[in-house]
Amino acid sequence: MSVTSPYRQAWEGFWSEAPDDAEAVFWDADPALTAAVHLPLFTPLLADPGLPLLDLGCGNGTQTRFLAGRFPHVVGVDLAASALDHARRADPAGTAGYRVLDATEKSETATLHAELGDTNVYMRGVLHQCEPDDRQPLVDGIATLVGERGRVFLVELAEAAGIALKALAQGPEGPPAKLAPVFRHGIAPGEVADAVVPEYLRAAGLTVLASGELPLVTTEHTADGSRIEVPSKWIVAGRTA
Repeated sequence: MSVTSPYRQAWEGFWSEAPDDAEAVFWDADPALTAAVHLPLFTPLLADPGLPLLDLGCGNGTQTRFLAGRFPHVVGVDLAASALDHARRADPAGTAGYRVLDATEKSETATLHAELGDTNVYMRGVLHQCEPDDRQPLVDGIATLVGERGRVFLVELAEAAGIALKALAQGPEGPPAKLAPVFRHGIAPGEVADAVVPEYLRAAGLTVLASGELPLVTTEHTADGSRIEVPSKWIVAGRTA
């Protein structure tokens, strides 16, 4: 079942209103604080670093452009065309490719895999935006994309993040300015149990190769000026011989 309709409406609305300014979006932190931190965890476990790299749920492409400087063929994919409009405007040199993809739709992931072959996949904070019934189809789509030789690096909010986000949203002055649009467009994150994420991967035929914990750095700051960080967990997975 395609989940395009409810999610696409929400994300198209969000990205249509989002400004182009750097760090204007809650999770759109500088790559030095995000993808650059993830690469040392991910790249040693790649079976083939020369495979195309997909930035799944790329949004406005901040991390995609960074990754494009470190891998030979990078494609940012997102459900929302308006997000990709941001990404293309920010990448006039065309350092990466961009295309619309509903990764829960089997026919779409199969078509992309037929075009690109096995890929490595970088995905940050997408699974927890899905309804529970859509999470396994998303991971199944990732398994299609990585094929036999690819690897996926998955970063998701930890269970403890729900407490932190609720505290931010329910503060005396309301949610922070950059978090408010997320709630307004109906894309507030859902809770995903920490133990369930590896099970989704195993059910899709993937083996967990490594895992750990890292804070998810945001672009918002506390009253004292420090960045807000949200607990998250990371996993590297792929098929093994």
